[in-house]
Formats: sequence, structure tokens, C-alpha cells
Amino acid sequence: MGIKVNVNTNQDSSYLFQSLSSGGMGNLNFLSDYTSIKNGSYGKLMKSYYGTGSASSVNLPGTQTSSTNASGRKSGSRDVLEEILEAKKHPKVSKDTQKSNTELTSGLSSLSSTVSALQSDKTYTDTPNGQSAKDKVVSAMKDYVKNYNDVVKAAKGSTLTGKTAYVANMMSSTARNANKLAEIGVGINSDGTIELNEGKLKAADISKVQELFSTDNIMSYGSTVASRLQFAGSTAGTGATDGTETTTAASSASSLKEDSRALASDELYAMMKDKDGNETDKYDVNKILATAKSFVNNYNKMFAAAESSTNSGVLANLSYIREKTAHSAETLKQFGISVDDKGKMKIDEDTFKNSDMSKVQNFFKDYGSSIATNASLVDYYMTTQASAASGYTDAGAYNVQGSARYDDIM
Repeated sequence: MGIKVNVNTNQDSSYLFQSLSSGGMGNLNFLSDYTSIKNGSYGKLMKSYYGTGSASSVNLPGTQTSSTNASGRKSGSRDVLEEILEAKKHPKVSKDTQKSNTELTSGLSSLSSTVSALQSDKTYTDTPNGQSAKDKVVSAMKDYVKNYNDVVKAAKGSTLTGKTAYVANMMSSTARNANKLAEIGVGINSDGTIELNEGKLKAADISKVQELFSTDNIMSYGSTVASRLQFAGSTAGTGATDGTETTTAASSASSLKEDSRALASDELYAMMKDKDGNETDKYDVNKILATAKSFVNNYNKMFAAAESSTNSGVLANLSYIREKTAHSAETLKQFGISVDDKGKMKIDEDTFKNSDMSKVQNFFKDYGSSIATNASLVDYYMTTQASAASGYTDAGAYNVQGSARYDDIM
């Protein structure tokens, strides 16, 4: 699959945000790539790597003059590439960029507080001898829109790619909930910012706002935004995870994949045999339970370690897993597997052991196989693609992450 990128020099930075309206998860790196456009990395890369002859050669400070070898490739191109890639990882920060970085960091904190207010039951309750619930909701939504837009605008000029990746993810969530937001008077602009129709909000049922920001539903708009803000606020400037986190997440994802496949297999549900080797009509419930417990354990470990990643492929597949689990929550509950409001699984062993194992098998043939696919991709992105999260592989090739890489196998 090829992806063509057209750059119109007459466009401003807003075009980078326009594709977010589709809700695709592959947009997470556009914000960091915008920084590369600003500091000239793209232009230097194209000219120095592909240019031939003295007319198109580029000599950067600290690099050797390139000469053409027998293969026609410039002998100094690798040195230039390494310097450019290093410049992309550690771009020079102007005063304007420093300001954007500062505003983004403070803006994330302010927006997080506003989301908390919209998630609080107190906001939806009349204050005795004070504000009505409606007035409090309108006030909170006005603050939310302002703080949201401040974050989006600051992210455009920021070099804190770890944070901007989560901002882009937050914007994707907003795009996915466009219809629900429109019902309460919130519209999405072409540059990714949002605007509030105060009259429409006042006319709306405030229970719709509360439902949209509900903490009881881990897949609600408010819960998703709060999660992205939490990780954006705690991530380092580049958003890189340390080796331990990457290894743990990849290992847990790989183990979850195997557990999911096992729970979907016929082998696990083979009937036990008696002492004479004859097949009985009984399942090896303890063996199935052990696999289910391992599934739950690795599910929780994978999310604990991988959710701090800024790799778009990791985040996309974690989101798919959460959605599939949320949609299957009632069935899982019948088998003693519950999911709390933070998305963490827990298994009640007695309930599971007393479940109809044929129903467990039928359920996991669909759910388990699907989870295995996404867990496998989390493992892939946490290992193979971890070093390429900023957009380039270590060989200098541009890496397009996101739905374009794995939609065909989902």
C-alpha cells in the first residue's frame, strides 16, 4: 500500500488537523511532523539524501563534503542523514516554540481540571441559594471549550511530541463523538478547535452532557479525553518510554495473544479421559480456569505498561481492545469476569468454574480471536516500531503509522 502526501505551500498548519475529522488513529504523528516541517528537517533530508551533483548538494555545519561513489550514492549522505535525524529528535527550540511548550504543559493541566468538573456529580446538582445545575454546566462547558482550544493551538507549535501525540488522540476522540457533541451545541472546526453554541446547550437536557462525560463508562467521551490528558501530562518531553516499560508491555501483549488463542481453541475444551483412557463428558475446568486467569492477568499488565506509549499503533490497538471488551462486558460478567470503571479486569473463580464451558468456548472463539489480533499488533508496535514512533526508522525511511498499516488485517 502506498501513501501519497501532497504539500501545498499556500496552506497553513491547519491542514495537518483536517484529517482528524475522520477519527482515524493514524493521525497521531502529524503534530510532531509539523515540527519537522518548521525546523526544515524534511527539506534538508530530501535535498541532501536524494540530491546528486554540485548544484543540489547541501553541506551542513559539522558534516563532511559529499562525494559520489561507484554506485552513484553520495558517500557522505549517511553522515548527513544521521545529523538530520538527530536534529529531528532534538530540534532547535525558538522563543515561540518555548512559549508553545510552556502553554501546552499548563494548558493540559487546566483542561484536565475542566474535564473533572464535567465528570463531577456536583456540577449537575443545583446549589442551594446559588447557581442552578444548568448554569453550572454551561459555565463548565465554556471553560472546557476555551481550555481545549488553548491546548490544540499550543500543540501546533510545540516540540513536545510525547504530549502532542496524546493531544492528537484526544482530537480523534472528539471527532468520533461529533454527533453527540453537536446535540449539546459543540461543533468542530476545520483546524481541530471546537466552538460552543451556548443557546443550544441551554436548550439541551443536561443529562446528555453528564452521559457524554460519564465516569461509569470507560468508553465515554469524557473518560477517553481524561485518559489521554492523564498520559499527556505525565509523559516526558519526547514521550519515550523506557526499556522496561516497552519490554513489559510487549511481553504481556504477546502472552495475552497466546491466552486469547488458547481460550478460542478446541484443544483447551477437549473432554477429560477416565483412568482407562476413555473420553468422559467432563471438561478440565481447572485447566480452562488457569488459562482464563492468565488472560485476565496479562490483559491488565499490558494496559498498565502500554498505555503510556505515544506510538499511534499501540494506542489504536489498545483502544480497539477496550471497545471490544466494553461491548462484551455483559457476557464476560456471566462468566465471572468483570471490568471496573478504569478498564481493569477481575475474575471470580467460583462463578467461572460454574459456567457452561461450551458457552465460554463459543464466546472466546469470536472475542478471544479478535483480541489476539490486536494484542499481536500491540506487541509488534511496542517492539519493531518503538524506535520509529516519531516518524522515521533508524535507516532513515519515513514510517507511516496508524490505520494504514493494519486495517487490512483487523
